Amino acid sequence: MGQGKGITQDMDLIIKIKNITFKNPIWVASGTFGCGEEFQDFVDLEKVGAIVTKTVTARAREGNPPPRIVETASGLLNSIGLENKGIDFFLKEQYPFLKKIKTRKVVSVSASSVKEFEKCIEKIYEKEDPDAVELNLSCPNVKHSGTKYNLLAQDAKATAKVVRAAKKKTKKLLIVKLTPNVTDIAGIAIAAEASGADAVALVNTYPGMAIDAEAMKPVLGNVVGGLSGPAIKPMALKAVRDVYKNVKIPVIGMGGIMTGIDVAEFMLAGARAVQLGTTNLVDPSSYERILGEFKAYLKRKKIKKAASLVGKLG
Repeated sequence: MGQGKGITQDMDLIIKIKNITFKNPIWVASGTFGCGEEFQDFVDLEKVGAIVTKTVTARAREGNPPPRIVETASGLLNSIGLENKGIDFFLKEQYPFLKKIKTRKVVSVSASSVKEFEKCIEKIYEKEDPDAVELNLSCPNVKHSGTKYNLLAQDAKATAKVVRAAKKKTKKLLIVKLTPNVTDIAGIAIAAEASGADAVALVNTYPGMAIDAEAMKPVLGNVVGGLSGPAIKPMALKAVRDVYKNVKIPVIGMGGIMTGIDVAEFMLAGARAVQLGTTNLVDPSSYERILGEFKAYLKRKKIKKAASLVGKLG
């Protein structure tokens, strides 16, 4: 037996969330990977632990005015505004490609009311059978009628209400995506858990802006956008650890993951799985590099089960 083959056989990358087995803990984040079709020439999609779709809404959204993306010193600012053609278009024109891929599928949904969340989930499971739904309660560009706060995930009561409603519409894995822009993210995670969430995903972006000093005006058409990439990683790691220490449900971490070592750090902090975001936009082929680096880390540390890393930081 060749050495490489033996390493692959001995190394267990599998992780479980609820009753679902994922081939590895490295997923791709919503809004950075489409439904996978755009990346098929750069990544073997069947190696991906899970594909989280671009967020879909009940009705089509035009999104925010351009420019929508600007590069910063250590990351990206974006103000896309959840541009999409709505749930019906998604199910008819986009999901069929994803359905053919032999990997786990997570559909990200957002809405401006509880009824719209319910409508989206109902339509999804009437026509298709993805492995999970991710409730995007933390997009900084969408107003919600059920809270006085800027973001739904800043309001524990509103978060709980949406989660309870969503839970009635599906028995599948329900993931709640949280914002870091709160005083106590663990408190919001606790509310989500108590209302039926099977896992929480964090963090979404931090608010920021860029200014063109020569033109004396904001760079983004929406003025403010969400900051992602390496700049937010230290804060994202802390948020993951804070939540991990306060809930029993799995935590899915994200925020500036660019290497396999970054993956290990998030898992040590308490993440059961991670999502790659900005790296997909910087280098569309980065997924397989990061997966390889993570495997090399496990081999170097003589760790046979990736899941044994979770929360090992203490």
